[in-house]
Amino acid sequence: MLPAAGSISSLVAGLWLLNVVLDTCGQLAFKAAAGNPLAGDGLARWKHMAARPWLWLGIACYVIEFLVWIAFLSLIPLSEGVLLGSINIVAIMVAGRFLFGEKLTRLRVIGILLVTLGVTIVGVAG
Repeated sequence: MLPAAGSISSLVAGLWLLNVVLDTCGQLAFKAAAGNPLAGDGLARWKHMAARPWLWLGIACYVIEFLVWIAFLSLIPLSEGVLLGSINIVAIMVAGRFLFGEKLTRLRVIGILLVTLGVTIVGVAG
């Protein structure tokens, strides 16, 4: 027996939000793992990153996100899911600004607004 339509849309929304959070956390964790310029080059840098919990947090986020993404795509068409997944770019850019002081240029802000508008249109139009 299939769940009611309202519970499916709630499930889709929850999986979508969880996917955004996991992808953003994974990217931020990878940035934190790779962000120490004093770690050296080549193999020394990789050893330094492997010893940091940020790398493993990022990998864990991506493994869980993979499972969430598969569940999400099992409930909606691929074309809709990929477009809705584009909001991850916005979340990562905004989080990068606040956590790592990365610049948001005028063109990046315009891009953020356009991606957000596109995701909103896809989400509302279904």
